[in-house]
Amino acid sequence: MTKKKCPQCKNLISITAPTCLFCGRPNKFVTNNYVKRKWNNEFRKDKSNNFKILLSKKLFLIFICITILSIILTILYK
Repeated sequence: MTKKKCPQCKNLISITAPTCLFCGRPNKFVTNNYVKRKWNNEFRKDKSNNFKILLSKKLFLIFICITILSIILTILYK
């Protein structure tokens, strides 16, 4: 496991550690990539969830329109 010195407290920490165990300073190289990766995944999830919600709203609206139209047609042709 490769280690490096923390710029703030000068203790040895793992390169893959997100923060320094001693002082809590973020490890820039890991957190920057981690944040970008995490943000992209959440952004994709938000987009897909919004699409599913919009699709379900449209289907619900179409269903209501069809039922109202069928009720009106049955009333008119009795």
